[in-house]
Amino acid sequence: MTNLKREAHHKIYGVRVVDPRYRDPRDPAAHKRVEAGYTLVAMLALMTVLALTALSAAPSLRQQAQREREKEAIFRGEQVADAIRDYYLYRSTAAGGPGEQALPTSMDQLLEGIPVPGGSRKRQVLRASAARDPLSSTGEWRTVRPRAAELIEFQRAVIVYAGGVLPSPTGQLAPLQQFAAPPITNVLDTGSSLTAPGGENSSADSSGPFVGVTSRSRNNSVLYYYGIDRHDGWIFTPLFR
Repeated sequence: MTNLKREAHHKIYGVRVVDPRYRDPRDPAAHKRVEAGYTLVAMLALMTVLALTALSAAPSLRQQAQREREKEAIFRGEQVADAIRDYYLYRSTAAGGPGEQALPTSMDQLLEGIPVPGGSRKRQVLRASAARDPLSSTGEWRTVRPRAAELIEFQRAVIVYAGGVLPSPTGQLAPLQQFAAPPITNVLDTGSSLTAPGGENSSADSSGPFVGVTSRSRNNSVLYYYGIDRHDGWIFTPLFR
């Protein structure tokens, strides 16, 4: 279409009339408007790609965050197990022999430490940060008493994980293991058909001595601990190690 047609000009009473929809292609403002339109489209496309990328990466990021919390939970839980061992060894020596009475009855006892021989000071056996469970909202570990059903189930999982052989402690821990978790036989690896119920175990701890701790979280885990993929199935104890 020629410029004459675009302009659709004619004279009325000597006045030149131009089609208002016509834009001179040589007008710099017209070029700027076109470029701005292309830029806006490109930005929208880029934002769409970024949004889709973020959505696809979100599950992986959540899983990685959970993995890090689980690593920290295992690290802290094993520190609690070591503290229970040190406390028990000290108390059983002081009491003249091993026994249930040598076990701690509260987390505060572990945090207080144990007396240093020949002095009035106490040796720290548990850091305050390790006394907190990173997998539960309350941060409280749930204590596990000797001969508890969950401890026996953990013992079974350890035997399966170790190829049918239960690690046996030596010294003063050996009688404790015999008492707290009597030997079991005919252990078969049937796998776990239980589905984690989710949420948290809010039940109060039983009073009395405990031989381990576990998380209050009842969720499935990303990591495996002795072949167990549930947070509340991980028992941190000086036994079976």
